[in-house]
Amino acid sequence: MLLGDGDGFVSCRCGRRHWGRNGAAGLLLTDPHRGVLLQHRAGWTHQGRTWALPGGAVLTGETAARAATRETEEETTVPAAAVRVLAERTDDHGDWSYTTVLATVRTAVEARVANAESEAVHWVRPEDVRSYPLHGDFAAAWPRLWPQLDRELRVVVDTANV
Repeated sequence: MLLGDGDGFVSCRCGRRHWGRNGAAGLLLTDPHRGVLLQHRAGWTHQGRTWALPGGAVLTGETAARAATRETEEETTVPAAAVRVLAERTDDHGDWSYTTVLATVRTAVEARVANAESEAVHWVRPEDVRSYPLHGDFAAAWPRLWPQLDRELRVVVDTANV
């Protein structure tokens, strides 16, 4: 496998190795009628044969939202233009970070396996996610992510006091 910009493992001060020299990002994509999009990771990938979010390494200068939507399109054929980003949640280790980008579909989209990183992709009801053999980090994060589904970050600026 040829490594590109941002690809590679980082030995983190937490004592573990993580993918993405610039950090990594995944897309928690929801469809109100079908649930959340999960990817069954190919056996050769880090923690392969588990279910997780589509995503991957952040490129130099790339935002987490752009990385997550780009990786999702590369892995599942869901076009970035069909995704509406709602919020982000970052797990920052100081020398490495993972950002979960919460989003919803703008229109109905078909997801399918687009490259060798996935064995399958499925829309899964949120209440059924824990019944899948999950990637360890995603399993640990899911209880905090589930309540955030469809939650949108809104910034309010009080211009009278600026």
